[in-house]
Amino acid sequence: MTRGSRLHIPHPPARPGEEPDFSYLETSPAGAIARPDINAKTADIEHLAVELIRVLDDDHNAVGPWDPRLDPGELQIGLRHMLLTRIFDARMQRIQRQGKITFYMQSTGEEAVSVAQGMALRPSDMCFPSYRNQGLYMVRGRNLVDLMCQCLSNTRDMCKGRQLPIMYHWAEGNIFSISGNLGTQFPQAVGWAMAAAIKGEDHIAASWIGDGTTAEADFHYAITFASVYRAPVILNVVNNQWAISTFQGFAGGEKRPFAARGPGVGIPGLRVDGNDFLAVHAATQWAAERARRGGGATLIEHVTYRQAAHSTSDDPSRYRPKNDAAAWPLGDPVERLKDHLIKIGEWSEDRHEALIKELEHVVQAAWKESNKYGTLTEGPWLDNDLMFDDVLKELPPHLEKQRAELRALEE
Repeated sequence: MTRGSRLHIPHPPARPGEEPDFSYLETSPAGAIARPDINAKTADIEHLAVELIRVLDDDHNAVGPWDPRLDPGELQIGLRHMLLTRIFDARMQRIQRQGKITFYMQSTGEEAVSVAQGMALRPSDMCFPSYRNQGLYMVRGRNLVDLMCQCLSNTRDMCKGRQLPIMYHWAEGNIFSISGNLGTQFPQAVGWAMAAAIKGEDHIAASWIGDGTTAEADFHYAITFASVYRAPVILNVVNNQWAISTFQGFAGGEKRPFAARGPGVGIPGLRVDGNDFLAVHAATQWAAERARRGGGATLIEHVTYRQAAHSTSDDPSRYRPKNDAAAWPLGDPVERLKDHLIKIGEWSEDRHEALIKELEHVVQAAWKESNKYGTLTEGPWLDNDLMFDDVLKELPPHLEKQRAELRALEE
């Protein structure tokens, strides 16, 4: 008797009340992966999409050919940016729980992705972030007050009250507007990179999405165009194992690494330890140099873990073990860089604690300053007239009429 086919349903390795199980995670020893020439053919380096590029070993040493050999001062700056991002996130999370802002999303556990990549890129390179790339703004020097005011939707809000909190933008810092429609930034980054190449510039673009978004059509459009036109772009998939409450297996992660989709269309794929600051920086340097020399796009998968909830609207205790983050085999990015600096004699626990206190003061002062421009319950308030601006070049008669009616009501 012939047996019918069975539908396969991916299952998370552990559910609430169970012990964390990361046995599915395939890793490589630190320093074991060769670093190819930037001109290497995609077909010759397909293994990089399956193995895991790592620099920091279990004893906190930087080992192997991917070590970017950064100056200790640069590493200390990176640690500062990551700590500032984490402290900023924690403060804004508490502020939301106190009802002072409506919504927030933390990047806890993923700070190395944004910070290491931001430091490896040039200030003139264009970033197309997702909603968990706060570290990019820290690296490029965005005032914390500006970020807080956007979350408050007050009179200093860069989005003039038109965007969900954390949907920042910064034209002067070359950081594109964040979109709540997931994945749109990927083809936009490819298009910007194509335009830069047409103009003969050596600027590149970089964009970030999560593992779940690889199932969106925009992902496939982007990697196809990037391959066909050899666009100078770095396309990053931040595989933090969860798309809200959906395990990464539902996006295809249990079949093949997401990085392996790069060679499938003819571009290199790099699978990188996303909690290893040095590995992320090195992989980004490699991809950036390749792009600037006309080698085209690279798809980088950052293997990391979302330690916090997806957002303030999410409760991860309902779909994964509470101690999952502590059991993550690749550790914590902040702690790993701190331990490496201590190992090479360029940091200490006392200096670390002093830096935490300093940054907590910086964040506290920024929050106090941001409240001067209005809160959810106290003025000053945004001008209602702003809703008619910045959408149409010339306001049509029916909207002019509505504006006049609004003004009459306010008088």
